[in-house]
Amino acid sequence: MRNMAIPLRNTIYEKIKIAGSLTDSELSKALIKAGISIPEDEFNKTLLNLEIYGLIKVTWLTKDDRRIEIAEKEEDEDEIEKQNMENLEKEYESGFPGVGQEEEIPE
Repeated sequence: MRNMAIPLRNTIYEKIKIAGSLTDSELSKALIKAGISIPEDEFNKTLLNLEIYGLIKVTWLTKDDRRIEIAEKEEDEDEIEKQNMENLEKEYESGFPGVGQEEEIPE
């Protein structure tokens, strides 16, 4: 029986984080070694929840084996937010006519 003080998903996430990347069978064995025995359906549900939360990434290696790894956070800005910032900068710059533009020197 597992310790109910720490939620199962947290324990599983920590095991994946420590390993960096492992297969589902390796993760299952690591949990059993730590004294945590859970039914397969609960194991799969927990992996699915962690994947939905964006914490892990699960990919199929073969018909029966899955690779589980920590999901990398995307640092990319939202495209709409990026466009909004560009528009704000243009509006701000247009408030200063002549600045940033090359002036023509009369001959």
